Amino acid sequence: MLGAIIIATVIVGGTGIIVGFFLGFSGEKFKVEVDPKEEAVLGVLPGNNCGGCGFPGCAGLAAAIAKGEAPVNQCPVGGAECAAKIGAIMGVEAGEAVRQVAFVKCAGTCDKANSDYVYTGVEDCAALEFIPGGGPKSCSYGCAGFGNCVKACPFDAIHVIDGVAVVDKEACKACGKCVAACPKNLIELIPYEAKHIVQCSSKDMGKNVMKACSVGCIGCHLCEKNCEHDAVHVIDNIAYIDQTKCTQCGVCAEKCPKKIIL
Repeated sequence: MLGAIIIATVIVGGTGIIVGFFLGFSGEKFKVEVDPKEEAVLGVLPGNNCGGCGFPGCAGLAAAIAKGEAPVNQCPVGGAECAAKIGAIMGVEAGEAVRQVAFVKCAGTCDKANSDYVYTGVEDCAALEFIPGGGPKSCSYGCAGFGNCVKACPFDAIHVIDGVAVVDKEACKACGKCVAACPKNLIELIPYEAKHIVQCSSKDMGKNVMKACSVGCIGCHLCEKNCEHDAVHVIDNIAYIDQTKCTQCGVCAEKCPKKIIL
């Protein structure tokens, strides 16, 4: 019996040694050399792996930057400071990056937006696409308020308040996950410094908008007519502001009868 135990121990131990040697040899033989710059860039990136850069996590972005396939300021979370450090590693200028934040184009809170019926069911924004009218709100374009964007945000920067998603500008890193999560395309990334934005997405005619929401854009064109910089245009019954042309003069907000331009 003792001999059998010794033999078994020797066999197991010998097998372990052989396997360990084989693995060690294979690791050296087939190891993939990592660019030192890639490792250095990865060490600078914030490590959130949010995917906001368009690559599969920070490791994917680091590899792309090291290969010259992505700019050094590609990370929206790290911002200018991170871009400057990566630029120093890569030996290039980071350039000036415009800080962005997410913005929800809906102001139809519970007291402002009308409802057609009382909804009881799965509280999921995407599921409402299969519900009559796209949900209980009279405005089919409005925020459903079930928080798919909240669940998608890795930075706790967006919350549903009074039936509408609201973004915390200071916490937002512009990763774009909330943008992708919103089935109604109500969220977009805008410059952090933007002062005048249309907080509505309804493309209905003005009379129908007024029936659905007390603060919806009615497409009256007053903002467009009074903008001296050609920054505002009404397209498909909804006003759009070109932030590259907007001078923050505030005339559009002043003339808007619904006060829907922030």
